[in-house]
Amino acid sequence: MKRELGLTLTLAAAAVMTAGMLGGCGKASSGQGGREEVRLMVWSPSEDQSKDSGQWLQTSCEQFAKLHPEWDITFVYGVADEATAANQVAQDAEASADVFMYANDTLTIMTDAGALVKFGGKYREEIESTNSKEVINSVTMDGDLYGVPFTTNTWFMYYDKSVFSEEDIKNLDQMLTKGVVSFPFTNSWYLPSFYIGNGCSLFGDGTDESQGVDFGGEKALEVTNYLVDLIANPNFRVDADGSGMAGLRDGSIQAIFSGSWDMASVKEILGDNMGVSALPAYTLNGEERQMTAYAGSKAIGVNPESSNMVPAVQLAVYLGSAEAQKLHYELRNVVPCNLELMEEPAIASDALVAAQNDTFNRTSILQPFVAAMNNCWVPVENMGKGIRNGNVTHENAGEQTEAMNAAMNSNGI
Repeated sequence: MKRELGLTLTLAAAAVMTAGMLGGCGKASSGQGGREEVRLMVWSPSEDQSKDSGQWLQTSCEQFAKLHPEWDITFVYGVADEATAANQVAQDAEASADVFMYANDTLTIMTDAGALVKFGGKYREEIESTNSKEVINSVTMDGDLYGVPFTTNTWFMYYDKSVFSEEDIKNLDQMLTKGVVSFPFTNSWYLPSFYIGNGCSLFGDGTDESQGVDFGGEKALEVTNYLVDLIANPNFRVDADGSGMAGLRDGSIQAIFSGSWDMASVKEILGDNMGVSALPAYTLNGEERQMTAYAGSKAIGVNPESSNMVPAVQLAVYLGSAEAQKLHYELRNVVPCNLELMEEPAIASDALVAAQNDTFNRTSILQPFVAAMNNCWVPVENMGKGIRNGNVTHENAGEQTEAMNAAMNSNGI
């Protein structure tokens, strides 16, 4: 869910690198036939290495090795998911992988520790030319590019097409007149979508910590009151601890909000009736407001302590390339973000790809990764729980909303 000094090189290092970065965990030496022996440690989630899901990582690394006969590469694989890799690398870069995958909202954990390489030169040009500006922004800080994006990361809506029409799914309140909708109401990665949709903001454009959070005032109070009514709607359910998926399975729920990670399960349950859509609007005081999700990306990072920097950087670029992303999509339904792939008919026509990228590009904001964002999760979670439990009411909504806003702007609650 939430929480996902780069290395600036000297001119001498840049000359060696031709990329603008240097650093190594594995050592290189001369091998047989003049090939350079290279050892690369690579981390990814276990699913990317599982035989059941096609061993995407091993297959991609082996293909990379074939493309580079000048190196005799030994790959060492380790397991670290995108959410936890940052902490491991930041705590002990020398003992960490040369190349790893991370969620962009963990970027500052590594940059604060000087544990993430900046991509420059021809590598940066290639990465920027194959991704949208929004995707690039998700792994850029202070003008420096810190990774190779391989997928967008956000959430959207799954629904039963036999219950909801294409017109129904445009508006949450309309959906609630037709069927039962479940939403992760007490999850602070999801609940802000209502507040942001009515003009609330975080750190200006998401990058200016000095501007703080604006989840107060009349615009926020209107949303809190809307949510008090929403929780009381008999066709609304709080999705917690898998209850939404369970309800979808037993037929008591007809729509849930989640991401690509749940696609296989939803498809198994709904079959041909599975619908996938970007976020609906909701009706506030007679006017439509657009639910607006947090969004980010997942990217390939490189460890500045790597002793095999050129192979490590080139492997990272390859793992985020169109070829590797396409295989990732085919094996694990990981939605690609490569612009070239997005134009392929089979991918462009995929409802899952369309929903995720429509949400990313149209109904989301880039999730802030400034340090003060850490103060925002618990107050919103508490608001959701307070409304669910009946402790937040129309009578005290103003007081409770301002308390949430104050807590989000504090150094803790």
